[in-house]
Amino acid sequence: MKRKKIIFVCTGNTCRSPMAEALLRSKIKKNKIKWWDVASCGLHAEVDSGLSRNSELALREVGVSADKFKPRQLTEKLVKSSVLVVCMTAGHKIALSQYDNVISVPDIMGVEAPDPYGKDIEAYRSVRDLLSTVCDLIIEKFIKKYQE
Repeated sequence: MKRKKIIFVCTGNTCRSPMAEALLRSKIKKNKIKWWDVASCGLHAEVDSGLSRNSELALREVGVSADKFKPRQLTEKLVKSSVLVVCMTAGHKIALSQYDNVISVPDIMGVEAPDPYGKDIEAYRSVRDLLSTVCDLIIEKFIKKYQE
């Protein structure tokens, strides 16, 4: 079976999309789902930085690691090679409106994934929990559909 890819997109690729990437990767592994790769990128990636400290802490609290994470810039090639591109906000989705494989967290959950950048750990925990639910829904609505 050919591998399929899901990419999460936010602005800087240091907080939200890397948390979503790590969470979905963990859930895929836990559920023994094969043939899926998960990545994340930013529309304006901070490629010289890393995962934000509070994102790392929020993930660690739920037993998820993103140790080797490095931010990267979204490219057209990455979008076109993915089955699904999941944007954190409607604004991110609008920026990629020329592609038909792009959806947003509001499409899935009815609310945006707010940017916790520069906020306290509680803001990161709140976004982590929202993204965890989003990842569960992605497994149910998209990944399992392709597995059948």
